[in-house]
Amino acid sequence: MSATFITGIKQIIGLHNPGRVLRGKEMAVLPGLEDSYLQLEDGIIAAFGTMKELSAGKTSLAGSRLIDASGCFVLPAWCDSHSHLVFSGSREFEFLEKLKGKSYAEINAAGGGILNSASLLAQTSEDELFRSAWNRLQGLARLGTGALEIKSGYGLTVDSELKMLRVIKKLKQQSAVSIKATFLGAHTYPAQYQTDHQAYIDLIIGQMLPPIAREGLADYIDVFCETGFFSPGETETICRAGMKMGLRPKIHVNQLSSIG
Repeated sequence: MSATFITGIKQIIGLHNPGRVLRGKEMAVLPGLEDSYLQLEDGIIAAFGTMKELSAGKTSLAGSRLIDASGCFVLPAWCDSHSHLVFSGSREFEFLEKLKGKSYAEINAAGGGILNSASLLAQTSEDELFRSAWNRLQGLARLGTGALEIKSGYGLTVDSELKMLRVIKKLKQQSAVSIKATFLGAHTYPAQYQTDHQAYIDLIIGQMLPPIAREGLADYIDVFCETGFFSPGETETICRAGMKMGLRPKIHVNQLSSIG
């Protein structure tokens, strides 16, 4: 068993009591342990305490790897539970539309929003998507993100959704960051299916889910359950189909309105 000691830490941040849920004003308190050390064994936290306790000789440092963190803070990695790391192009110009009073749903209905991202992504190769997403991932890791979920949903066609999920799978394989992949083909209805929702749902279930399950491209299935997007009934149909393929269900809901 290999041991690593991070010593001389100015402060270990986030030492909350196990099992205790913080509420209200308690969430503004960030507890820490000053002049401290952290002991790791095979990548797992084994112990921590003050440098005074360590120097008392209760723990042997012989043969261990030592990291001097003098003057530094140590804190848990961030866990990002909702990200769209794989995308092509940006939509900052849509903020102008929002400033003019248009809603998110109105921008999407006019071909902006998700539909705009899908159009841009369709024109981008899998290799380019990977390169840009990899660079973003490295930036997140440098800023302290240690785990994140990455959604598809900017594809909206069989080829583009699979392309996104294959990029996410490649990121999972090559990065030390812990990644979960979510299939979000039900992000919005493509323009050609705006008046035929069932046809797009059939596409998701019949043509997207089988190769996703076969190639192991996703951990979860997600649906944007919202007024102007997918109804609760449609959401249930899609989630249940994903569950049959071994995907765990989750939903976007109540983002724009409370739909019950």
